[in-house]
Amino acid sequence: MTISVAVVGARGKMGQLATGIIEAAPDLELFAALGSDDGLEKLLGADVVVDFTVPGASGAIVEFAIEHDISVLVGTSGWSNERISTLNKLVAEHPQVGVVIVPNFSVGSVLASSFAATAARFYDSIEIIEAHAASKLDSPSGTATRTAELIGAARAGLGPVIAPHADQRARGQQVSSVPIHSLRMQGIVAKQDVIFGGVGEVLTVSHETISPDSYEKGILLALRMTPTVTGILVGLDKIIDVASTTE
Repeated sequence: MTISVAVVGARGKMGQLATGIIEAAPDLELFAALGSDDGLEKLLGADVVVDFTVPGASGAIVEFAIEHDISVLVGTSGWSNERISTLNKLVAEHPQVGVVIVPNFSVGSVLASSFAATAARFYDSIEIIEAHAASKLDSPSGTATRTAELIGAARAGLGPVIAPHADQRARGQQVSSVPIHSLRMQGIVAKQDVIFGGVGEVLTVSHETISPDSYEKGILLALRMTPTVTGILVGLDKIIDVASTTE
């Protein structure tokens, strides 16, 4: 069975990457490639919509897809747990639709976030430093937000992390009580360090993306998985658990 895919944000870096992956895969078909000037009605008829746009536009695209019973893969940043919860009612009205939200398509990044969540139970002092290219519009990144939320969930019975002087702007933005510090600089693709402080030791869980090529495997896995999902699924880690990683 061939999956027809419509890409929104097709002229951006991630959109172009996704378009190339779709065109090269024998079981995927590029249904439409939309830019910012194209109407969303061009999505009608696709099996899956892929959203690689910007946080301000993403919500309308996702809602349009759900309302027209089209499953959607969201690769746009800005989908925190709080924002995702606003989709629950709409998704419940369209029970055959799947919404797959992936903050980061790098398998290594997903593993690093999982490792960080495991370590979070053993340390009370935790902070995140994330870095992306200067052109990235939002901060903190979706990956850092997701990592902090996983840390918060892992520490549900332990309480918030130790984050002194939270009233100072230089102390970062707190997500699930974890301070996140964002760098936006030339020469960087993506990097995240989760730093754990303990008595007499410091543990750092670090991941760096050197090339966007690292996203290809995750995008392909997510594209193939999305048509089989109903409801809302968040994180590439959920897909890796249930899908074969053999291409």
